[in-house]
Amino acid sequence: MAIDFMTDAQALRDELIARRRDFHRHPELAFEERRTAGIVADELNSLGLEVQTGVGLTGVVGILEGADDGPTVLYRADMDALPIQEENETDYVSQTPGLMHACGHDGHTAIALGIAKVLSGHRAALNGRVKFVFQPAEEQGKGAEYMIADGALESPAPDYCLGIHLWNDLEVGNVSVVSGPTMSGAGVFEITINGKGGHGAMPHQTADPIVCAAQVIVALQSIVSRNVDPLDLVVITIGTIQGGSARNIIPQSVAFSGSFRLFREETRPMIKARIRDVADGVAGAMGCRADVDFGLGIGPVVNDAQVAARARKVFAGYADAVNIVDQPWMASEDVGLLMARNPSAFLLVGSANHQRELDYPHHHPRFDIDEDVLPLSVGLMSSVIADYLGA
Repeated sequence: MAIDFMTDAQALRDELIARRRDFHRHPELAFEERRTAGIVADELNSLGLEVQTGVGLTGVVGILEGADDGPTVLYRADMDALPIQEENETDYVSQTPGLMHACGHDGHTAIALGIAKVLSGHRAALNGRVKFVFQPAEEQGKGAEYMIADGALESPAPDYCLGIHLWNDLEVGNVSVVSGPTMSGAGVFEITINGKGGHGAMPHQTADPIVCAAQVIVALQSIVSRNVDPLDLVVITIGTIQGGSARNIIPQSVAFSGSFRLFREETRPMIKARIRDVADGVAGAMGCRADVDFGLGIGPVVNDAQVAARARKVFAGYADAVNIVDQPWMASEDVGLLMARNPSAFLLVGSANHQRELDYPHHHPRFDIDEDVLPLSVGLMSSVIADYLGA
């Protein structure tokens, strides 16, 4: 008789909510997730998993062995929070000023622990093993890299990689299962406009870096509209700008920074070249100089077509609870590094509830989720993992 993973997951509903709310009350930034990691390690140990801590500084790996040999399925969850002051008024609001879980990672961690609990109760039916990877520092784009450097993809190496992201662009009950690119790659840049400062009443004696920076920022948007193939998807965003010290002083320099997103890695060199060309050209025309620096980028998250199709087939068994859609997300994730060596899929699980106003976007100070998504996700992903392990 087939195992009813959804019933098992629903039986954990109260525990999952309590766990998620505890993580939400106590957010921790990248590579500071010590409390969260400690709770994760304790829970995995209590379930009888082989546990390794301090992987990638603050990451945790837990291995659930089945009764017989078979493939290794890696399941990844991220743990870090964001430097945002929460504006919700709930009894589980963040207790740490200036920090909050505004992207759903508290839910991801609770869900992964729930999957571990459900599957550990059926290990006699599993042929193979599940390698749970609880990752730090996703928001910095460094956690996966650090965990890989510490051996997260070794001993044993995974045959498949799976993961989810709660997604407030979709209501609970919808799951996006994309074949191909499902989340964008990203790059970051900083531009400093160096001019000639002076008195605000005598701009003719200066080379105004504020006016120049404004022109550069506007001109950068032409890269998307005029240099990128209209059938390609690219976003360029300026997120910070600093310059000036008084309203009547033209400063010597202005600095601003931004990011770009893309679904085709082949587009990255052109975007970087055009950012530099636009900044240099506009600055030169206005008597200024542009210094452009690029940080490390991450690639798109690309789902294997067969793994995505297999997940769709499993989800079809829950047609009364799940609506399957095909909708990529322009945000970025470093999970692609964990997925790069093996057939993998990263799924977007709807977590919004418009009627209850639980639909603020990710990274918003009022972000929150409909917690019905917690047992739903545990049931869905337990079923997908078990499908690979013969249960």
